[in-house]
Amino acid sequence: MDSGLLKKLFGPAPGWHGPCVILVDAESSVRTAGSDSIVAGGIKSYAPRVTSGRVHADAVSYNADFNALLMVQRTNSRQHTGESILHQTLVIVDVNHVVGVEFEDLEHLAALGLPIPPLPDKPHYSAGMLVG
Repeated sequence: MDSGLLKKLFGPAPGWHGPCVILVDAESSVRTAGSDSIVAGGIKSYAPRVTSGRVHADAVSYNADFNALLMVQRTNSRQHTGESILHQTLVIVDVNHVVGVEFEDLEHLAALGLPIPPLPDKPHYSAGMLVG
């Protein structure tokens, strides 16, 4: 991905930005499709693992000096005592391996100088028109 585009999206100065999904050209993210469990006889049953190039980041920062994208992933886990623990992982990716960025909203269009696209008009159906 072009570093100039990342600079427009995340700003030229290092700073943290909100959650997004970073698409990279490697299978760098591992997610479980369920939870691990202990079955009869104490045998551990592992949930399937899914690998992809979609890195879910809670915070992202673009560092132009190193041409890198810094991502923080946060996960909460609960111990058997009931204590909640926050795990934070730092992922550093060379921008040459970034394929795309996915945002949950459209506010980043303003950084690119683009307006939010208009919503489509509601379809107008006349009486007796077949729909479906």
